[in-house]
Amino acid sequence: MLMEFLAVIVAGFGGGGTALILRRLSGRRLPEWLTPAGVAAGMLAMVIYLEYSWAPRYEAGLPEDVIVVSKNQHSSWMRPWTYAVPLTNRLIAVDNRIRQRNSKNPDLVLTGVILQERWALTMGFKSMFDCANALRADLTEGTRLDEAGIPVSAEWYTLAPDDRFLTIACGGEAHEGVVGEG
Repeated sequence: MLMEFLAVIVAGFGGGGTALILRRLSGRRLPEWLTPAGVAAGMLAMVIYLEYSWAPRYEAGLPEDVIVVSKNQHSSWMRPWTYAVPLTNRLIAVDNRIRQRNSKNPDLVLTGVILQERWALTMGFKSMFDCANALRADLTEGTRLDEAGIPVSAEWYTLAPDDRFLTIACGGEAHEGVVGEG
């Protein structure tokens, strides 16, 4: 956050400096208000760039087995340019580095889920996917698994069979372990 603040300040100096140089080169024929307008334009352009580039920068820094499955985009009257190009403010990723398939029921897959929102801490938890029935259950500290590795008293959510969340979690990667052995 500090680096982004400094980037906005530097962009303001750059925009103001550019306007000042243009004014000097024109023999001061350009209006005086051009310099503060250049500062504002430079700062606004940097803020817009940082807002739109955070999601691709975050996604580029993820390991190969962490796959973004959903991007929440929104528009706001306070940012009128978002009506032309909606702004991504939240990402959901499946962490297949910890992916495990149930040994007694291969249709059940346990994997990690990462929630990342702009200007918020990253939140992660585990989810169990029933690949055959297109279901998902989020596991909490209180959730326990029975002998077959099935969550007890977990709330199952129905997903569409072609849901990207389901297909990425169930499709898996090479780093797959086994749950329910014992």
